Amino acid sequence: MKGGKLIIFSAPSGSGKTTIVRHLLEKNDLNLAFSISATSRPRRGKEKNGEHYYFISLSEFKRHIKNDDFLEWEEVYRDNFYGTLKTEVERLWAEGKNVIFDIDVVGGLRIKKKFPEQTLAVFVKPPSVDELKIRLKKRSTESDDKINMRIAKASVELATAPQFDRIIKNYDLDTALDESYKLVQEFLASKKES
Repeated sequence: MKGGKLIIFSAPSGSGKTTIVRHLLEKNDLNLAFSISATSRPRRGKEKNGEHYYFISLSEFKRHIKNDDFLEWEEVYRDNFYGTLKTEVERLWAEGKNVIFDIDVVGGLRIKKKFPEQTLAVFVKPPSVDELKIRLKKRSTESDDKINMRIAKASVELATAPQFDRIIKNYDLDTALDESYKLVQEFLASKKES
């Protein structure tokens, strides 16, 4: 696989990475396209197949793993697999786009390892684990048990922050949005010159 640039935003659930990625996608000068992940988990709320995720069955997901169809994949929770299909990235590169990811920390670091020169990996750090819990509860999309699982996972994810190229502290959303835009803009400009 060879192609354009890759921009990864990773963080614990509720850190604001999705909001940041949506903001960056609206910036036409960045020429970004969103990499839609595949997942074996059921849809939540108003999620749409092919827009939020590619929702596939557990057996289909495992078949893709066996066929080496993923750039990266992970079993995030029991029988809840997430991954990036190689065909998705190739499709976006064929359109001449830079690919942006809203992805878990393990997947983000795996992509960075495979494409070190053409990837910018950004970790979005929340103000605190308590603030994460508040944000997840406000979503009203998951049970308390699921939220507690996400909070427990967040501590492990926060420990990976130093492995990323940059850390954006999302204590104030407007500041985080501005910092993220400037960071991506600089990354894309520097890579064009080299």
